[in-house]
Amino acid sequence: MKFNGLNLFKTYEKQWLSKDLIAGLSVAAIAMPVGIAYAGIAGLPLQTGLYSCILPMIIYALFGSSRQLIVGPDSATCILVAAAISPLAAAGSDSYVSLSIMLALMTGILSIVFAVFRLDFIANFLSKPILNGYLNGLAISIIVGQFGKVFGFDLKPQGIFRMLYEFISKIPDTHLTTFAFGLTVFILLRVFKKFLPVLPAPFLFVAAGIIIVYLFDLGKSGMSLVGSIPSGFPSIGIPAFDLSETGDLFVKSLGIVLISYCSFMLTNKSFAAKNGYQINANQDLYALGFANISSGLSQGFVISGADSRTAVADNAGGKSQMTSIIASLIIVMVLLFFTETLKYLPVAILGAIVISASIGLFNFEYLKNLYLVSRPEFYLAVITSLCVLTIGVLPAVIFAVCLSLLVLLARASKPHDAILGRSVDKNTYIDILEDSGVKSIPGLLIYRFDAQLLFFNADYFRERINHYINKSEDKIDCIIIDAESIVLTDITGADILSELISGLNKKGITVFIARAKFKFNSMIHKTGIDKKAIVFKTVHEAADHYLETVKNNS
Repeated sequence: MKFNGLNLFKTYEKQWLSKDLIAGLSVAAIAMPVGIAYAGIAGLPLQTGLYSCILPMIIYALFGSSRQLIVGPDSATCILVAAAISPLAAAGSDSYVSLSIMLALMTGILSIVFAVFRLDFIANFLSKPILNGYLNGLAISIIVGQFGKVFGFDLKPQGIFRMLYEFISKIPDTHLTTFAFGLTVFILLRVFKKFLPVLPAPFLFVAAGIIIVYLFDLGKSGMSLVGSIPSGFPSIGIPAFDLSETGDLFVKSLGIVLISYCSFMLTNKSFAAKNGYQINANQDLYALGFANISSGLSQGFVISGADSRTAVADNAGGKSQMTSIIASLIIVMVLLFFTETLKYLPVAILGAIVISASIGLFNFEYLKNLYLVSRPEFYLAVITSLCVLTIGVLPAVIFAVCLSLLVLLARASKPHDAILGRSVDKNTYIDILEDSGVKSIPGLLIYRFDAQLLFFNADYFRERINHYINKSEDKIDCIIIDAESIVLTDITGADILSELISGLNKKGITVFIARAKFKFNSMIHKTGIDKKAIVFKTVHEAADHYLETVKNNS
């Protein structure tokens, strides 16, 4: 782990300041309305959305390895927070807020534990198609949950299909002024995103909405407004909580760490690649952990990488994490001096902002390409989306991980293999399917297994060799196993290999092993396999030995 804060200031160039200042203003302008809106999704007091933007941005700036990444509340983690806490306490209650703080602290501590033991690779088990399916399902859940705010009536937090039924049944109760506000802002947000992406559209429409409501006193018309937001910087500390609930929260925080880190790294890697530098994944897992702890200590909730705000910082020309520090200081100023104006903010505008942001989670283009390129992975993405919509967001995390592992094991249990033949120049041996000019050597089968030989694929390895022997038009006298890809084997794989060689020897088939790497070579020596098969350094050497033997015998 490194403390990058000193390096940030030591290497900072003066000419960056103007660009970082503009980027910081732009990020703050987006982060404030979005943070307030996402706090609503999480079922928390709206000011917690602002609290979650301040210290986490500063902490990530000091510990993170990305120059562009902005952290803060995001739609995926907000709905996960609501799903984790809503069964334990009433939304908005003191107990609910305390639990959300504990969840942020646990998420941060778990992230650091994962970083200490270098478990950041666990996120790789959630494949991109499955993560895409998960985010698509989340997007639909969030969008449906915001319909009530835009149409001007309440929807009970429940399953998506029940919520849709309730929404349809309440359409006649639509508050027209609220709906007009929400729909207009939503359309303008989409227009600005397409044609004027550099402008902080959410901030502009929040400001316009506040002015219009104040001038025309629209609160008296029945339009739902945000209401008073406490001013001042949040107090630092850990609230009282019930120890009996920490076990349940701990399990749920595991799922939140997995999803938030995956989403965090997707955003992080994409902007690092765009700007031509490498990030340190393990260092950023530490930074994410510290940022979540700081969020919890300052009465915030779970945060992650904020892709929309990161894009704003990048488009505005932000050069360093000074952008995050400037943005957080601006939000502090708003909390100290300008919260009174936020009470005139229409809830419909927040709903429109959330719906517009959630559309960005739904990657239809990726899904379409997946359908064309890999139909099985397309179906996995769709199944994951359906699970989010039917069994809930947190159970769907467990399902997504299990599904990823099953897919991984299914692929690893039947890896690619090949029969090799001699090239025209007779110096190399390549897959006979790759080149029509490659010829097999009569009586010799050269088999390559493109994976490690382990308990879950060893039987397949044996089946494939027997299959090729039976399929061969010539009588097989010798088999060369090209072990270049078999980096290691476990005891099950070694036992099956030993049994296979013994069986082949009884049939009069000699077995050679070529290109064995150190760990695999060590295992075949320890298990005595090298007494049943002859080991060669190269396939070429093994094939020459076979040809010489045939020549001598003839």
